[in-house]
Amino acid sequence: MILACQNIKKAFGEKEILKKVNFHLEEKEKAAIVGINGAGKTTLLRIILGELPADEGNIVISKDTTIGYLSQHQDIAFEKSVYEEMLEVKRYIIEMEDEIRRLQEEMQHLSGHALDEVMDRYHVLTSQYDRENGYAYKSEITGVLKGLGFQEADYDRPVNSLSGGEKMRVALGRLLLSRPELIILDEPTNHLDLPSVSWLENFLASYRGSVVIVSHDRYFIDKIATKIIEIDQGVSTVFNGNYTFYSKQRAKIREDKMKAYLNQAREIRHQEEVIEKLKSFNREKSIKRAESREKMLERIEVLEKPTEVNADMRLTLTPITESGQDVLFCDGLTKSFSGNTLFENLTIDIKRGEHVALIGGNGTGKTTILKIINHMLQPDKGSVHLGSRVHIGYFDQEHRTLSPDKTIFEEISDTFPDLGNTRIRNVLAAFLFTGDDVFQKIKDLSGGEQSRVALAKLMLSPANLLILDEPTNHLDIQSKEILEQALSSYTGTLLYVSHDRYFINRTANRILELRNCTLTGYVGDYEYYETHREEAWQRNDNGISAAAPSADTGAKDAYLKNKAEQARLRKIENDMKKIESSIEETEEQIAALDAEINLPENATDPAKLMELSEKREQLSSLLEELYTKWEALSES
Repeated sequence: MILACQNIKKAFGEKEILKKVNFHLEEKEKAAIVGINGAGKTTLLRIILGELPADEGNIVISKDTTIGYLSQHQDIAFEKSVYEEMLEVKRYIIEMEDEIRRLQEEMQHLSGHALDEVMDRYHVLTSQYDRENGYAYKSEITGVLKGLGFQEADYDRPVNSLSGGEKMRVALGRLLLSRPELIILDEPTNHLDLPSVSWLENFLASYRGSVVIVSHDRYFIDKIATKIIEIDQGVSTVFNGNYTFYSKQRAKIREDKMKAYLNQAREIRHQEEVIEKLKSFNREKSIKRAESREKMLERIEVLEKPTEVNADMRLTLTPITESGQDVLFCDGLTKSFSGNTLFENLTIDIKRGEHVALIGGNGTGKTTILKIINHMLQPDKGSVHLGSRVHIGYFDQEHRTLSPDKTIFEEISDTFPDLGNTRIRNVLAAFLFTGDDVFQKIKDLSGGEQSRVALAKLMLSPANLLILDEPTNHLDIQSKEILEQALSSYTGTLLYVSHDRYFINRTANRILELRNCTLTGYVGDYEYYETHREEAWQRNDNGISAAAPSADTGAKDAYLKNKAEQARLRKIENDMKKIESSIEETEEQIAALDAEINLPENATDPAKLMELSEKREQLSSLLEELYTKWEALSES
């Protein structure tokens, strides 16, 4: 065991953040700590590192364990160049090299016992040098730099001249090169593009030490973690598996917890009603019985309501107007900035109902394409054509559509004055703004909270083509899942840029990759893209002519099969609605017949009663058939 957290508790003032956190980490084990924003994940990391004291409990770390930590926010002030800063991590190897060379020179002038002593020292040092990978440390440095997205031209750049994100990558590179026995990373993928995240996944998955990560990147967690530690309402629960396993288990546990909570609440309500009734009799025996039941209620340990209740957070998006079949066509798009060509001669053809993810490295021009489509930028060449009845809804990373001095409620109600308070509150609740939360000012919200408000506005808009730029940035896992559920069932058209591969895998049925100024298309989800990207790239002559979407026949068949399945499900849904309408109508007819049968004037008319009874029997048979059909469809 390399790390153990034992009954950790932590409060800030009246607010108890961590109530009971217990888990342990074995050597070489990879664990992820997950939970909603504010659950206390970063607080827990700081307690583990000794930066914060726990109010109660113990942190046990194996003796002499070396720890490397990368926080979300840290002051980075390096004086040297990118390569020199990396080289500094290997200073001890460079010093070993110098010592080995000095010993080699010394041995040339010695003999006898003195030579033997120096040779012994030399052999010990060269063995250590070999164990520390001294012969390949320069290759290791360049491998880490390239893996994190630095080009050779960046090696000599002063670190202090880099952007904040680039500095964080330098800090991450230094940490990885130091190869501690325990790596602790807080949101390490925030400043990485997809190729760099993929490289980091492989690095950490094969890392010989132990790893603890806090991340909202579920695909990243899925690839690395073999243990998930969930912090929920201050209490930890350990799941031995990856994120997919955890997600399935958590859903089952949440469902069981909700059932237990509702059953207990129902029983408590029932007992309170019985107690009230017994007291109302105002008899000595009844009052004693009531008091006995009250004591029983006091002994009950009341269950807390689970934090995630899917039924309360279900969000359905339905375009008010359906667009034509042809939604968006971009022909020959070309764009350069200051002589740097981002892309040229791009063709994009999107049909109604498609969910398209636009992916690629940082700086390739993905956001620029979205801005051109949304008429926020002009292309150097080419044109953008929208189909008939297409209405665009746009979400940008900067949240420029929000008014900082308005409250959340005002932001929604002023934009959509025809909406009632209940509808507005329901939508905001779906994005986790409940009670007095809705009266917070936009300017006082965190980046993630502003993202949720902007997405709520978008969901209420009459758009049937949603264009989203990094919609999951700053969202916690719970909010991402709500958004995924809404978008995966969205019947309109979707085009978005995202680095969130789990999100892409759940919501996209087509991928467009922007690489080397051109587009390559894949008909399928992110996993299909990962499996076929190099094959498709080679097939398209290394991407030089890959302007139009391309995919093999199997992928197209899968896509068509998926569309057919969606059509079948829609037909079933429509048929069920028709039957439900017939059931309601039949039940009303039966109720009307019952009323007629009970009329006094019909009670003495046997012929009339016989006629009405036969009609009722026929309607009852019909109703039984309708219920049978509905049940059969519901299981289809």
